[in-house]
Amino acid sequence: MIKTNVSTNKSPLIFFLLVFALSIPLSLAGTVIGLELLPGLPVSSLVVAFCPLIAAVILVHGENGVVGVTRLLKRAFDFKRIGAKVWYAPIVLLMPGVMVLEYGLMRWMGSPIPIPQFPIWAPLALFVASFVAALGEELGWMGYAIDPMQARSNALQAGIFLGLAWAAWHIIPVVQVGRSPEWIAWQCLFWVASRVLFVWLFNNTGKSVFAVAMYHAMLNLTWQLFPINGSFYDPRITALIVIFAAVIVTIVWGPQTLAQYRYARSSTGVQSSTTS
Repeated sequence: MIKTNVSTNKSPLIFFLLVFALSIPLSLAGTVIGLELLPGLPVSSLVVAFCPLIAAVILVHGENGVVGVTRLLKRAFDFKRIGAKVWYAPIVLLMPGVMVLEYGLMRWMGSPIPIPQFPIWAPLALFVASFVAALGEELGWMGYAIDPMQARSNALQAGIFLGLAWAAWHIIPVVQVGRSPEWIAWQCLFWVASRVLFVWLFNNTGKSVFAVAMYHAMLNLTWQLFPINGSFYDPRITALIVIFAAVIVTIVWGPQTLAQYRYARSSTGVQSSTTS
């Protein structure tokens, strides 16, 4: 049995405005600095990644004080919420599978894409860094914003709307590293479809922030390791694959919850319970 009470005080719109207000000056500062932490990743991203968490902490403190903030931060390692351990398979393997499929399709289409090459320590180091940064985002996006959004609509719509905000939030960083308008458009489609998969995983793992942060870390890891340092990454192919996956998930699990839950709306929030 999983019960989730959504505070009526939570405002996703205020959260988004606060995230953008915190992020835009930092992102613009990255334009002045002009450095990249990794290929395709401006130095400002290191700080900006924690803006969703900072915004969530500010709002939660106003709503529930220190107790609420402590409860939010504890969700960084709420892996005990993941009841069915089979969900670790898509959490860990889905994005590597997407990238392997993309690699195979590019080779099949005759693209001169090289064999992946990286030091043996690189995946572990990149995963740790990606996981820390992912927590900075997901404690805000999923730990704070997604439940009130689902309470107001359904899981699919909440995922799409959050994906649109997430994509818009990435615009400045990708412009900073010189991406073309076509690249950005396809990447935005990828981000929106990916956020639907985030919601799917979230709702099927007892609303675990740890689970979606792991998935987010695998997303960033596989992108950076794609030959060479992501330089051969093609957002057109990735977007189409992930859109297909999101469509399948929606058909199989249903747009209302994207999960094996029944939601009962009440004046105080959302209550969910497993059906199997």
